[in-house]
This record gives sequence, structure tokens and C-alpha cells, in this order.
Amino acid sequence: MPLPFKEHPLRHQAIAELHARTYEPLRAPERVSHLAAVCGERGSGRNVRHLIRLLEHFGLPVPDQVDQHYSAVLGDIRMRWERHTEFVSYTFSKRGPFVHPFAQPVLRDLPQDWLREIPGEVITAISLAIESRDMPERSQDELDSFFSSNQIIGSQVVGGAARAWSDMRIHGDGFSRILIRDQGLSDNQAGRLVKRILEVNSYRSMALIGLPAAREANAILSQADRRLVEVAARMSEQETSEHCSESDLLEVLTTLASEIEAVTARTSYRFEAVRAYYAVVQQRLEQLRQRRIEGLQTFTEFLEARLAPAVATCDSTSRRQQDLAERAARLTSLLRARVEVGLQEQNSGLLESMDQRAKLQLRLQETVEGLSVIAIGYYGVGLVGYLLKGLEAHGVPIDAGYATGLSVPLVVLTAWLGLRRMKARLLKSEEVRD
Repeated sequence: MPLPFKEHPLRHQAIAELHARTYEPLRAPERVSHLAAVCGERGSGRNVRHLIRLLEHFGLPVPDQVDQHYSAVLGDIRMRWERHTEFVSYTFSKRGPFVHPFAQPVLRDLPQDWLREIPGEVITAISLAIESRDMPERSQDELDSFFSSNQIIGSQVVGGAARAWSDMRIHGDGFSRILIRDQGLSDNQAGRLVKRILEVNSYRSMALIGLPAAREANAILSQADRRLVEVAARMSEQETSEHCSESDLLEVLTTLASEIEAVTARTSYRFEAVRAYYAVVQQRLEQLRQRRIEGLQTFTEFLEARLAPAVATCDSTSRRQQDLAERAARLTSLLRARVEVGLQEQNSGLLESMDQRAKLQLRLQETVEGLSVIAIGYYGVGLVGYLLKGLEAHGVPIDAGYATGLSVPLVVLTAWLGLRRMKARLLKSEEVRD
């Protein structure tokens, strides 16, 4: 029957997301093997293909589509596959009695070539066992033998419905070990408890891989910080003319800013992920509802003592990167302002020099104009003299020498007026062009 309303295209996807990180019900005695492989945000296709290889090995039908999670029964093994942002997790559980909780990991029953070819790199490998309440209590010596005499941490969980122990170390078989004793868990409670403990370990490992990046970034940032201090000292002492030009300092600052931005680009995503993973770890630890086992550190106490400083280091490195980038930007702006002021001073001096040259050229021009009037007048008087002498030779009753002398003021005045008129026309044409 069709719905009487129009559905949002993401309605079903939003509901499905609520069930994307569900759990598998478990019942003691049960053993669990868990792997988390870092494969990046890309490459989901090869992870799905690898999952399908396992299904085909056990003769199971291939699903038409695999989203963010998938569950299957592989004979007497139950499997749950989950795709996270940066890693893929595989959880295999097998119900049945056991003597030693970690002697026979569930992964031994899987194809070894398939395990070797898991895409990505394994960041977490957990071997977990749930003992039933009917089994005899483990002595301290037995617990020490299970965890290779390492320091054991543990607590009552789910409000006292179970106990959990671990040493948070990698043992000779390549697995970290977690032992849980059922003291009244339902199947659903056991499933949720195991999922939360496994997620604590996976997200804790993903958070801690940001620490080496922070240490590497800090070494680079320390050098950049020292060089920024040196540049700031040179600028404040105003010794750039003696030791280093402002253009050289600007080049140094530009290089420093580029280095800082490069470090930030490489690490900003990782540091953001560290904060997100740490928040998930804290949430899962709170959901465990722990109570102290006398003489042991709880999981929260142990992880907070070691994980919190690592996360704080990543946070401080992130803030340091931002602070250095802002300082480099401020110094660059100050130095650019100094360079611009220097250029303006140079331009002002150049304009003043040009103004003086223009005045000098004007004086020279006026001097040349006076000489031009004299020269033109000289040649003009000569021409008038030739004319008057010719007329006198043809019998015109004039005194050529006397008349030539009288023409001098007239010729010079005419030349002067002509030059002024020509100059006025030139200036007027220039004003029209402007």
C-alpha cells in the first residue's frame, strides 16, 4: 500500500544509521577475536571485496550491497564487519567452553591467507574471553599467568554484573588480552559490554597515533619559533640595513609562514581526529559503569593517566601551530608596512627631485627663450638691412644704416611676441589633452 505522504529521500538512511553500530548478543563461555585495520577514508571497495572473499570461502551467498556494517555466521563463528571513517573492524566470536582463555584465538579457525591479506594495517588486535559464573574463580596467580605477570588493571563493570581484567599490552602471539567474568549479565548486556570494551581499545589506539605526529610537528615548530624571534628582534632593533635588508627579512618570513602552513596542513586533520576519538573513548568508559576492584586501577584511571596527556600534547601542538601562523602573519604585515613606508619616502624624494629638475628646466627654457629672441632679432635685423640696402641702391631716398638701426626694436619686439604666442598655443593644446 503506497504511503499517503511524500517521504524525505534520506528518511530510511537516517533510520538505518541508528542501527549501524549495534552489537551481537553474547553468552558466556565465549571467546572473541577483534581486529581493527587502518585503511584511510578511501579504499572501501577493496575492503568489501575482501569481506566477500571470506563469505565465499565459507560458501555463503554474496550480498548485493554492503553498507557500513555486515554480520554473518561462518559455521560456528559469528562475524561482524564495520566500516569506520579511517579503519575497518572485524569481530569474530565463538561460543563454547575453554580452559585457557587465550590459548586458542578464534582467528585460528579462519583462512590464514585471508588474514594476511587484510587491506590496510592492523592497529588493534584483541583476544577476549568471557567466563561464565559457573566456572571457578581465578586466583591471582592464574591471572598473572594469563597476562605474563604484567601489571593488571581491572574493575567491576555494568554496575557489578561482570568483572573485567587486562594489562593493555601486546603479548607474544600479537594480541592484547581482555578477560571478562560474567556475574549476572544478560546476553544483550554481554554483547554491549564487549562492544564498548573493544571500541575503547580501537579508538584509544587511533587517538594515540596522533602523538608521534605532534612530536614531529613540535620539533619543526620549535625551529620556526626561534627563527621568528630572531626576525622580530632584527625588526625591533632597526638593524636591517646593517645585517639584513627588509626584502631579505620578508623572504625569510614568507618561507617560515609556508613551513608552518605545511605542518598545519599535514597535522590538522589528525589532531581533529584525536579529539574526536578521545571523546568516544571517554563516552565508552562512562558507559561501562565501573566499580573499583580493591588493589587495581580501573580502566578509566589507567587510560586517563596515559591517554589524556597525549591528547593534551596534540591540542597544545595544534594551538601552537595556529599561534605561530598568526605571529608570522603579523610580522609579515608589519614588515610589509615598513617596506611600503620606505617606498613612499623614496617616491616622495623622487618627486621632490623631479620637481626641482622641472623648475631648473623651466629656468633654462626661459633663458633659451631670451637667447632665441636675440638670435631671431639678429637675423631679422640682418634681413631688414639687406632689404633697405637694396632699396637704397635702386635710388630710394633712404639711409639704409639709419633705418636698419630704427628697425631693431621693432624686429626684436615682433620676435618676442611671436614666441610668446607660440608658447601660449602649445600650453593650451596640452591642457586640452589633459
